[in-house]
Amino acid sequence: MTGLTGEFEVTSWNEEPYAERDGERKLTHARVTQKLSGGVTGTGAVEWLMSYQGDGTARFVGLQQLEGEIDGRAGSVVLDTVGDFDGKEATGTWSVVPGSGTGSWAGMRGDGTFRAPAGPKATFSLDYVFE
Repeated sequence: MTGLTGEFEVTSWNEEPYAERDGERKLTHARVTQKLSGGVTGTGAVEWLMSYQGDGTARFVGLQQLEGEIDGRAGSVVLDTVGDFDGKEATGTWSVVPGSGTGSWAGMRGDGTFRAPAGPKATFSLDYVFE
């Protein structure tokens, strides 16, 4: 596997609650777009489902599409993501959805992690292989 690192910057965030629960607890859906730099250059788009707790922490799951270039190879891929928000920073893991690669990213498999402190910028790593 080959490893890469990079950064994404949130370019839009649209979050809406779809269920209010006791106290500050709620379930939300967010549509987010990103600009990617580093080992992957291009764009990202993700759909998050989040479960907020009364203390402001949250658990989230989502599907994220990356589109761009890796080492001169153009394509796109879908990542299955899961993570936690501790009230100050979101951290999570992602894995390539089998068969989701297009273009020169067809046959990609792999997984990685991301860290997103409060604010528009986050860092990520991805270990991948093209088969």
